[in-house]
Amino acid sequence: MVSAAGWGTNWPLLKVLLRELPPMSIRALGCCVAAMLLAGMARALGQSLYVPPGQRGRLVLAALLNVSAWMGFATIGLVWLPSSEASIVTYTAPIFTVLLAWPVLGERPGWRRVLAMVICFTGVAILFAGQRFDVGFAKLPGILSVITAGFCFGLGTVLGKRLPLRLPPVAMTAWQVGIGGLPLIPIALLLESPQWAEASWRAWALFAWMTVMPLGLAYLAWFEAVKRVPANLASLGTMMAPMFGVAGAALFLGEPFGPRQIAALILTVSGVALAARG
Repeated sequence: MVSAAGWGTNWPLLKVLLRELPPMSIRALGCCVAAMLLAGMARALGQSLYVPPGQRGRLVLAALLNVSAWMGFATIGLVWLPSSEASIVTYTAPIFTVLLAWPVLGERPGWRRVLAMVICFTGVAILFAGQRFDVGFAKLPGILSVITAGFCFGLGTVLGKRLPLRLPPVAMTAWQVGIGGLPLIPIALLLESPQWAEASWRAWALFAWMTVMPLGLAYLAWFEAVKRVPANLASLGTMMAPMFGVAGAALFLGEPFGPRQIAALILTVSGVALAARG
């Protein structure tokens, strides 16, 4: 996200990073570093990194959907879309999760969950009101790419409930981020030529933040949340991500936080709270 690795939370940081480092390269490198940090954390906590043979196929599938496809397609979409528009389109993921959770998990959304989704999307729409969003044929590949990312993440969320991984939480996250980051490496090598030595200290500091938080701790929190609550409720919780992004931009980047942002925050929090009751 970009979600857990949510685009909304990363949006202000992403705009700064993209000025100096290409997106696929920072995703690929970030996944490798985050996986190593998580693996070290797992060992420090006494968690085994061993994956039983019966869990290996599920682990690879989960990693490909939750990390490779989610971040890969969303990042490829930046070829045709600016980061602000890509951030908006990625919020199709909760819709796919709710739709897929019904036939796969039997999680039929009640009227509260449906109303909560409408309220949350209204909040996000208000938040991005005034953004220039031009839909044209030239941008269609980017829109389809980002929508594919949302679909894969929704499918990964639902299958994570249907085919749960019986692994310690930190170790499971380390494996998913590490395996999921591997397909991004050849794509980055093929499409990009990063000038690592020319990146500023600020870019590296932001890269470190994105590696530790969205790619590390946020993924860990997300996988644990999916275990504990219904998939459609967990997906609606991701609608809070752009609100944190806007609040962070206001605190650290001096961007506006006025009546529109406050109204969006109230609506989104209300929607998530309503979904939690349903």
